[in-house]
Amino acid sequence: MSRESTGASPGFVSRFGPAIRRSLGGFIHAEIVDPGFAEGHPLREGSKAPAVKRIPRSILLAVLLPLPRVVVAQAPEAQPLPSLESLLNEGQRWWDQNIDEEALPPLPELDLQQVEPLLRQVQDRLQAENLLDVAELRRVADALLPWLERETALRPYVPWLRARLDYFKAAEILARPLPRPGTIPTPEVTPLPLRPQKPTSPEQPRRPPNPITVPSQQAPGPLQRVPTEAQQRKVWSDITIVESWPTEARRRVPQLKPIFREEGVPEELVWVAEVESSFDPGARSPAGAAGLYQLMPETARAQGLSTFPFDQRYRPEKNARASARYLRALHRRFKDWPLALAAYNAGETRVANLLSRHRAKTFSDIARYLPAETQMYVPRIDALLQRREGRSLARLPGPTR
Repeated sequence: MSRESTGASPGFVSRFGPAIRRSLGGFIHAEIVDPGFAEGHPLREGSKAPAVKRIPRSILLAVLLPLPRVVVAQAPEAQPLPSLESLLNEGQRWWDQNIDEEALPPLPELDLQQVEPLLRQVQDRLQAENLLDVAELRRVADALLPWLERETALRPYVPWLRARLDYFKAAEILARPLPRPGTIPTPEVTPLPLRPQKPTSPEQPRRPPNPITVPSQQAPGPLQRVPTEAQQRKVWSDITIVESWPTEARRRVPQLKPIFREEGVPEELVWVAEVESSFDPGARSPAGAAGLYQLMPETARAQGLSTFPFDQRYRPEKNARASARYLRALHRRFKDWPLALAAYNAGETRVANLLSRHRAKTFSDIARYLPAETQMYVPRIDALLQRREGRSLARLPGPTR
């Protein structure tokens, strides 16, 4: 078979073939080589490529978008650059001959532009005071995670959402109605998680069984139950005792503990990263927090980090140092670690205002007025430190600097 019969010019194949192979990986139907297809390949023997529909130009453009830079780097100065239209035409002919579309993964049915607003709704719901609102988010998170994992642009949200799955689990337990005195509680039946259906064959697209929506927020009422400290401790102790170290923790903890010590902060607080990001330095929240310790841009800049042109929050050591400095400043202001951690999660202005409004002095005094996430954040860290380090927040010393 001559090289013209491949449907794409030799120049296109030789200059763009390797880049397209890198973009499409294992979905290439034929070898991309300048002299023609390899001996023994079905297209070499005269068979036709599988019948495929013409692909949308937006998809083709996404695949070919990096290629003009290859042309600029490789083409002689006197040689004119190809127009975008000719590039697309050449690419379409090449695609039709070389790509087996039946092997391509099906495009998701979920509108990806709706995912980020959904995540923001999840984060907003964590700011509600009613634990019932958080308990309902578990099925939403279970439905969203497979989509986030499949889309490269959305993967930084995965560690953020995974680190919050325990909140949904704990809220489900804490929101259960208390049994009446003298009755035997009915065993809870955990509902099946809402997950996209797995295809039974490559030809069948994956579809979510139902549209993914965040349940409407429950109106607060006089019967809203506030968990006691003892209930929180019991729930978080039960959850953390069965959890192993995050994969990245075994590598990160020995690197980060010296940073906390240098900043005069108890090294045990290095474990705040497990609650914030599961020790994933690339984690990002819908609100814009980033890195191991989920620093907001203004907080990072206040602690000496740059967010432009390079965002230093994604550098683990710098993120940890800024977090330790911020925790040290919060302890100086609020005088104990539970309040400092509540301020780290909910904002120091909110915590200060609540202490003033209710003439309170401790986290326990204001816990019921804090966002649901913060209500669970402090006891969760306390249980985690006892599990990982054998020390509670109450036994941690204050800053030494």
